[in-house]
Parts: sequence; structure tokens; C-alpha cells
Amino acid sequence: MTVIQDLSGVWQLRGDDVDLPATVPGCVHTDLLAAGRIPDPFLDGNEHEVAWVGRADWTYHREIAWDGPRHDRVDLVFEGLDTVARIELGGELLGETRNMHRTYRFDVTSKIKINTLLSVRLNSAYAEADAVRDVVGPRPNAYPEPFPFIRKMACSFGWDWGPTLVTAGIWRPVRLEGWSTARIATVRPLCTYRSDVGPEGLGKLDLTAEIERVRDRALRAQVLLDGLPIALLDLAAGETVIHAELDVAGVTPWNPRGHGEAALHDLTVVLLDGFDGETEIDRWERRVGFRTVALDRSPDEAGTRFVFHINDQPVLIKGVNWIPDDIFPSSMTRERYALRLRQAADAGVNLIRVWGGGIYEDRAFYEVCDELGLMVWQDFLFACACYPEEEPIRSEVIAEARDNVTRLSPHPSLITWNGNNENLWLRDASGWASMPGGDLSWGPAYYLDILPAIVAELDPSRPYQAGSPWSGSWDHEPNDPDHQTFHSWEVWNRQDYAHYRDSAPRFVAEFGWQAPPAWRTLRDAVSDEPLLPDSPGVLHHQKAEDGNGKLARGLAAHFPAAGSTEAWHYLTQLNQVRAVRTGIEHWRSHWPHTGGTIVWQLNDLWPVTSWAAIDGAGRFKPLYHALREMHADRALTIQPRGVAVLNDTAEVWDGLVLVESRSDDGVVLSSVSHQVSVPARGVTVVPGLSPEAGAAIVVATLGEARALWFASDATSADAGLTVTAESVPGGLDVRVHATGVARDVLLQADRIHSSATVDQGFVTLLPGESTVLHVRAPVPLDPGSVKALWVLTDLATACAPVPVPKEVVK
Repeated sequence: MTVIQDLSGVWQLRGDDVDLPATVPGCVHTDLLAAGRIPDPFLDGNEHEVAWVGRADWTYHREIAWDGPRHDRVDLVFEGLDTVARIELGGELLGETRNMHRTYRFDVTSKIKINTLLSVRLNSAYAEADAVRDVVGPRPNAYPEPFPFIRKMACSFGWDWGPTLVTAGIWRPVRLEGWSTARIATVRPLCTYRSDVGPEGLGKLDLTAEIERVRDRALRAQVLLDGLPIALLDLAAGETVIHAELDVAGVTPWNPRGHGEAALHDLTVVLLDGFDGETEIDRWERRVGFRTVALDRSPDEAGTRFVFHINDQPVLIKGVNWIPDDIFPSSMTRERYALRLRQAADAGVNLIRVWGGGIYEDRAFYEVCDELGLMVWQDFLFACACYPEEEPIRSEVIAEARDNVTRLSPHPSLITWNGNNENLWLRDASGWASMPGGDLSWGPAYYLDILPAIVAELDPSRPYQAGSPWSGSWDHEPNDPDHQTFHSWEVWNRQDYAHYRDSAPRFVAEFGWQAPPAWRTLRDAVSDEPLLPDSPGVLHHQKAEDGNGKLARGLAAHFPAAGSTEAWHYLTQLNQVRAVRTGIEHWRSHWPHTGGTIVWQLNDLWPVTSWAAIDGAGRFKPLYHALREMHADRALTIQPRGVAVLNDTAEVWDGLVLVESRSDDGVVLSSVSHQVSVPARGVTVVPGLSPEAGAAIVVATLGEARALWFASDATSADAGLTVTAESVPGGLDVRVHATGVARDVLLQADRIHSSATVDQGFVTLLPGESTVLHVRAPVPLDPGSVKALWVLTDLATACAPVPVPKEVVK
């Protein structure tokens, strides 16, 4: 039986003038931080003060010994080395690595003695990238860093939302494995589901297992599902591959969030010694799910569709883009993955796109997605650059792809492989072909030939797409909104968010609008006094090209000039919500012509002004709460062509749509109603419900669903707010009542306490309406804290020259 000896824990780290304890898994930056050798790179401009770390060479070392029973073979296994490593054991070279995204295994059976020194020397990623560039020639990319020349997390070199903190380390677990006779090297269980076979359907298990041997004898493999044997497979002496296609009756299918149970089954493969057919020598276990994925990319009169079908049912995608949740990914834990992904699910999200400038995430990430019913769109790791197709990169790309397609294949949540992020589009759109190196190889062989061939061989159960965006062929411009996937960045970069309504793309895989992080997150990261939108620290934590200029132009189209940094902060948060809402609701009203949206982005990896809904400290921006409303299974939206009734449930939605025209003080001027019957998973647009001439507000309701439209972006009317704060177990209940029209009331809980949270974002109240905001914290809160300036604000207050605190009744 395979025996594992974990080598995680305390190692020693050495570099120039550095010799200190290190933690494995980990990275040099976190070790230096723990030892007080570098300042916090998230604070002010300290990012620049620690840049030297990424240009230095480092060595991790410790003594190891095999403490387990005697085996035919002992392997040293690294699940992740970042990135350019030379591994020595007892002074003898085991091997060299040049890829952060691969697993490495070394036979140390004859090399490991008692207290043998294991040394991992990590050379600077910059030095490696520069050396490769010298061999293959320059290549254009979107950022002035050499990430295309090394197989490493690209965004560690900086991005338009991230710092340049180029890591090195043993970033995933390392262990010794002792085994005899044979071991299970890999298992690829491709689990699909047929709903058209019998009343309960039928599971199909296409199982491939690769076996590594040290003894040439017959073996057997027993396959169990939920503890029950479903197959016993013989492996003759010398054979190294087991393959079987099995029908599995009575399984419950895995369904995406909102479409049924995300059912999982325990799959076990037990390797038995063929000598007696009973002695277990290795075991592989995972939870798998049976489901079928298809991607409708057929032509129609408008262009080319892009609609996912899971278990033969079309699924509206309500997605978010995921970047690494920590610039130091070795810091991630299963608990943190579970927290962040649960937050996504609670915001109505049903798909996570793992973006191509990051990493293939840890097994825990995909297991949590499996459990939550969150679909995963997995990019191969290419982003925003021309990538050389020659050696030494080419063979690394192939090995990396094969490694990770195999590793991730058991997860039912993974529904599609995507070749790259924006590379097929940007080469021409950004004029890269005319830049130095633009006439050299740039990556299409990967996306159009090599990667699809690997997926077809190893994982034909999932659709592959060449890139995002991609129109399906060179017959159309890659970012053509009428054909397959589209990235909407003209809006934000150059246009007001109202222009989201100019088109109905077939699938919007990226779009977004910036806002700063929560106030406490910003203040913890920036010590500027006074704190201004353009003070040095704030600008340092804004990585987008002309980001603050775009924020300012976006505000100018809708609001008067902000009278303070606090007002700027409030208004930029509001503009982010309004922009994203405009896009999602417009495109959702065109389902299934538009197959879905993937908002850029869910999360941040440090405190920064960005497109995220959850900031780098894990605090919710108001956008997070708004996503829950935009993704609601049943919702209304008022569009220029009418009131759209959105029904993403399995039941018909019948009811009376009531549309009221109101004056600016909320008085009803007229109303009209219309009976609707919206089909399951459908949309109905009720035309002709135009507001009365001169109406300032339009209110549409259907049951508990409501949508609002305002003739003006801003307001100066007195909302007549009364605020009552009551102490309750765990925090405060804050009741807000309006006698007028209170637009965009926002309570910023982090202004009360750094750990406080609130359950709503922007809330608009009509005359006579109330809402209760639930503020929670791990410490008692003073009800009077709600009356402090900017803790609770509405739009009229934010646009006023001098804010006035709200009256609070304790």
C-alpha cells in the first residue's frame, strides 16, 4: 500500500544576506514578511520597496529521511514549484524545473539516507524569462513585463488591477511516497449522463487509469461507486493502462446551481496485486458527478449562438471572472476558497471563469464548486500577449496542459476549456503584428491545434473553445458581438455605460466598471493625508491606464462634481452598480439570443481600485449586493423597448405587471397594467408601457419583484429620512424610513467597525417605505455610530455641498 510522508512545515530559506526559517507550502515574500525583513507590500508604495525579491535567487533546504516501511520505490513529489528550480538531494542533482503549473516526481529510492539534505534552488523568474527571450526573440504584450517567456502565474508580474510581486517558492505540498509493485499514476473518470434512457436516466463512466510499475506481474483494478463494486478489470503483466466504458444505472445527475441538485457520488479505484487478486497496493478516491455538457455554437439568422446546455437543458449563465484570490497563492486555504465561492453563490452566480493570467486552482477550489453547483469555465494559462511557439516553451505548454486536463477531469463543475484570454483578438486590435517580434510565432498553434487536440484526446466530455473572445473562425473578427463570445471594453474605456444597450452580443464573457475598495480597505492601504482621489497612495492603488480619468468621466456624465473624497467614494461605488446593472439587465432581457454574462470581476488580490465586487480585504463593495438582485431567478427590468419580465425558474410565472408613472416627489400620476405568462426559463418583454409625459419616476411591479426608472440621474430632493438603530445580538438593526423619495441609501458598515458587515447595498425607498439594514460584527456596536458622517448616506446627501448627519434614535 502506498505510504505518504508529508514534507510540509518548517524549512530554511537562504538568499543574499538572508538565512531564516521558512514555511512550506509558501513563498519567499511571505517568509520575509513573517521575519520582518520586508515591509507590507500592500501599504502605500511599498510594492516598489520589495521589487528586489523577485530579481534575487533563493534556496529552500531541509534534512529529510524515509521513516516509512521498506518499499520497492520511494518518490519525492512536488505538487508545485515556483518556478525555475534546481533540486538536489545529498548534493546530487535530481532534476530542474521551469513551470509553476506542473507536478514533478523524482525517484529517490537509492538516494535517500538518514538525514539527507534536500535543497531546492530557485532562480529569478526574470533571469529565466530574459534568457528565453534571448533565444526566441521579443514578443509584444499588453504589459511591460516578460511573462510570456516563462510558465508562471502571469499576473504576479502586475496587471491593471494587481501589483508586481514576482514570487518564488515551494508553493504547493511536497511529500515522499513509498510504494511497491505498482501505483495508480493518474485516473481520468469522464462521467456523463443520459436523461433519455429510462425513467431514472443512465450514468456513463468512461474510465482511464494509468499505472506505473516496478514489477512486471498481473494486476486487477476494482471500481466502486458509492461503496458498491461496479467493475473488476484485469491488467496483464506489462500493461500500464486500464480503460473501461461502464453504464451506471440509478445515479442522480449533477445539476448547476438553480437547476436541481448538484449530486455527487463517491468513485473509488482500488489496485490489487494479481498474485492473489485481493491484496490492495494502491487506492484512488474522488467525488464525481454525472452530467452532460453541450455548447450550442450553431449559426442562426443573427450570427452564431453561444448557449450552454447541461443535461440537455439550456442554462442562462450568470457568471463572474475569477482571478487568484491572493497575490501569494500559496496562502490560500480550503476554508478561504469555500468562503469566497459561497459568497459568489449567494450573489446568484452560477458560473466561475478561471481567468488565463492566473493559475489552475487547487483541488479544493473545484471540489467546493462541485458541491455548490457552480459551473467552472477553465482558461488555459495564456493572457493578453503573444506567446512563442518554439522551445523551450512549447514542450512545457504541452506537458502542463496534459497534466492539468488529467488532474481536473474528475470535477463535474468544470464544463468548458478555453484556449486563451484575448490573445487571438488583441494581436490585430492592439497592432502587435507591427511591433518588434510581431512577425514571429505568437500562439495560434496552441489555441487552434495543440490544446484542442489534447482536450479531444484526454477529455472529450467537455467542449473546447479557442479563446475568449472568439467568433469561431477567422471569417469574422475575433470580438464580433454577433458571433460567439464577446468582451465589452469600449464601454468603460471610451464610452458611457448607457452604450451597453447598443447591442445584444451572443455571449458577454467580460465587461465591467471600476470603483475603489471599501473605505476601510482604502484607508488601511493608503496613509495619504489628506486622502484625495488623486493623492499619491490612491493613485498607486489604481493600476488601470488612466483609471481615475475614466472614473471621473463616468461620474461627470451623471452627477455633479463630488465635493469631497467621501462623496467621490460613494458616487464611484454607485456608478459601478449602475453600470453593471445596465449591462446585465439589458443582455439578460435578450436571453436566449444572449447566452449569458460573466462580470469582470468577482474578487481582488490586494487593496486596489478595480472592477471587483469583493475587495482585496474580503469586504463587499455595493456591487456585490447588487449582483444578487441582478441575478435573481425572477426579476423585472425597465428597458427602452418595454418592461422585461425575467424568469429563470422551472415554473411559469403568471401575474399582473403594474406600471406607475410618478412625479419627482413620488406621487402617482397614472398607472397601467398587463397580464403576463412568462414561460419557464424564459423572458417576456411587455412593450408600450410608456411613462406619462413629464413623469420623473416609473415603477414596475409584479408580485414582490420591482424595477425603477428615473428621468434624472441625480436628485436634490429631501428624502425625509428617519433612522433608528437598535442593538441586537451580534450587532445592530438599522431601520430607515422615508417620507420622500430616498434614492440609493447606503450604509457603509466598515465605517462603524473594521469587521462589521451589512446585508444590503444601495436601497431606494419611495414615500412611506422602510427597510431594515442588518449590521453585524464580532464586537458590540454603539447605535449612535450610525449618525457619523458618511456611515449612512443617500444620493441627495452625497451630491449636496455639505453633508448633514442623519438623526438617529437609539
